[in-house]
Parts: sequence; structure tokens; C-alpha cells
Amino acid sequence: MPLFQFSAPAWSANLGEIYQMARGNDAKLAAAREAYKAGQEKLPQGRAGLLPNVSLSASYLDTRTESSALPTTNTEPYGYRLLLVQPLFRQQNLEVYEQGKIQALLSEQQLKLAEQELLLRVATAYFDVLRAQDVLATAQAQKQAFAEQLAQARKSFEVGAATITDTHEAQARYDLTTAQEIAALNDLDVKRRALEKIISRESPSLARLAEGATMPLPEPANMEAWVKQAEEDSLGVAVSRSGFELARREVRRQRGSYLPNLDLQASYADNRNTSTTLAGTGVDTQTSQIGVVLGWNLFEGGATDSRVREAVANQEKTRYDLEDARRQSRLDARQGFLGVLSGDAQTRALEQALVSSEAQLKSTKLGLEVGVRTRVDVLNAQQQLFTTRRDLSAARYQTLLAGLQLKAAAGTLGEEDLKALDALLRD
Repeated sequence: MPLFQFSAPAWSANLGEIYQMARGNDAKLAAAREAYKAGQEKLPQGRAGLLPNVSLSASYLDTRTESSALPTTNTEPYGYRLLLVQPLFRQQNLEVYEQGKIQALLSEQQLKLAEQELLLRVATAYFDVLRAQDVLATAQAQKQAFAEQLAQARKSFEVGAATITDTHEAQARYDLTTAQEIAALNDLDVKRRALEKIISRESPSLARLAEGATMPLPEPANMEAWVKQAEEDSLGVAVSRSGFELARREVRRQRGSYLPNLDLQASYADNRNTSTTLAGTGVDTQTSQIGVVLGWNLFEGGATDSRVREAVANQEKTRYDLEDARRQSRLDARQGFLGVLSGDAQTRALEQALVSSEAQLKSTKLGLEVGVRTRVDVLNAQQQLFTTRRDLSAARYQTLLAGLQLKAAAGTLGEEDLKALDALLRD
């Protein structure tokens, strides 16, 4: 007997289709894409510090000088200067260039991490809606069954075939289930709104997990292999590793302040000076220069030492962040692997429990007919059956999510994994 009593819609969106909606509308992923574009600009910015810098300056001044001892003078100097600077050795600029490459890589890793998180968020929201539908369907089915039992209990009491206790018991179960139905309706609405936040549109009907769908198990079936892969390939570890490398380069950049800078400079200046005096004179000059310039900042009041210490402390922070990311990836891999195995075992146990609950309900109803069972026994058997169905579907959803979380921990989760789950769904 299927859990849902809803009429089948003409079309239901599967997990892959919901993900495509989310890719085009999720605000977090859109923000990650823009952050990626910004991060890619760090590379040309860093490279710029190694390339020539050309500047042009121009001036025009109108100066009038009056003196009781000298003739009145009016000068109008104007001119321009073209300067080219090619860094020959600047340790800080070299490190900024290397940091730019790391920052570009880091932005790419963060985008991949955001895409992976979207996969998990979509799957979680999708199965949360299905689970909420199951809870509601269970409450509605229980309510209908208890209503039938309540009607039968009242009829039996009226004819003297049962006591008022059976009626009160059935009424209590019916009232409790009504309250559960109200809570389930509210929870379903909340879960739908959470999904709609991701896809930025009204939630469509969702394809449901097929009855008897086989839960996929981890391959390879070796937890330590998954743990090792997670420690090396987890996107969280990759992001932390890039953060540590970026901090290490920052230490080198700050220490570069202790070293001299060497530049090649070339300039050309053309200055005109028009002077209006009693003598009426003016001077024009053209100047060309080329050579190397050595600059060495010997003391900045201790600022350089402070920046180096700051960079070293930040490097140690990122070292611990990296170690924490590795530990977390190992934990996530173990939790995901054990989650799949325990979920599969729980699913099998609940499948057997469902068969037993169905048999128990049949035998209890038969026992009621022959007088060896009470109506309360039937209510208990019905509630156990409905609860087992609900728990079975929840265990299946949790097993599928644990499988996705395991692949995410190992850094291998992709859209094809959602497509594989679509094969387990039906309209």
C-alpha cells in the first residue's frame, strides 16, 4: 500500500530539474560567481607590478612679480614630462604577483565549493519537502483510520457491544492526530518555502522516491579509503590550503621591505618659460634622462617589523585553519560513510518491520472480530503501521543524503550524482 494518497500530477520535477532551476536563481551561487570574477582580476593586478609604468605630467603657471627695486616681471612657464619606470628588482612586487595567482586559484576553488554546497542544499530541501509530505500523509491516514474506529466504537456502544472506554480512546487518538495534521501542514509549508528560496519561484510538484528503491552503497566499500581521499581532495581543504599559501607569501612580501629596490628609469621633459620684463627674455629647456635608481628604506619607525610579525601570526592562524579543515574532512567522510551503511541497515530493518506491522494489523482486526482483541489493540496496531511507513521513507531519504555528503567530503560530488538519484524517483 503506497504511503501517499494524493492524485498523481501530470508532471513532477525531479532532483536534477530542481537543481537546474536553482543554478539560474540561487542568490548565494550568483554571489559566488561575482566573487570568482573579482578574484580573477588579482592576477593581472599582481602582474602589473612587474611591468613598465609610464606616466605623463604637464604644468602651466602664470606668475606676476612686482617689486619697488626691480622691474615688474610676468612669467608663464609651462611644459610636460614623460617618465618610464621598469622595476628590475622589487621583492614585494614579485610576491604580490605570486599572491595574485593564488588568489585567482582560491576564487575558483570557492566557486566550486559554492556549487557543491548548492547541490547539497537542493537535495536537502528536496528531501525535506518529501519527508514533510510523508509526515502529513501519515497524519491524514491515521486521522481517517481513527475516524472510522471512532464511528465503529460509538455504534458498538450504542448497541451495548462495547464500553464507553473504547469510544474515549478512539476520540483521544482522533483529536491527537488532528493536532498532528495541523503541525504537519505548517511544516510542509515551511519546507516548501525553503525550497522556493533556492529556486526563486513557486515550488512545483516533486517526483517521489519509488517504492522499494534500492539505496546505493559507497564504492569502494572501505571507509579509510574515503577518509584518505577526503583529506587530500576535499574542497574545504583545498580552500584552506590556498589560504595558507597566500599567508605564507604575505610573510615573504612584508620581509621584502627590508630589501632594496632597483628600477630602470627613463624620462623626457620639455619646459618653456615665457618672461615679460623690460628686457623681455625667456628660457626653453629639453631634458632627457635614462639610468637605474636604487632605493632602500632603512627605517620606518618599527612599522616594517610590526607588519612582519602580523603576517607571521596570520600565517600560523591559516596553518591551524588548514589542520582543522583536514580534521573536519576526515570527520565528514566517516559520518557520511557510516550514515549510508547505518541508513541502509535501518531501511532494511524497517522494511521487515513494515511487513510485520501489516501482518500484526490484520491479525489484530481478526482478533477483534472473534473477541480476543480490543479496539484499543487495533488502534495501536494501526498507529504502529503508519509510524513504520513514515520512518521507512525518512530512513531512505537520510541514506541518500548521507551518500551525497560522503561524496562532498571527498570532493567528488557533481551534477551527475543527482542524475543518478533521479533514476530512483517517479512522478
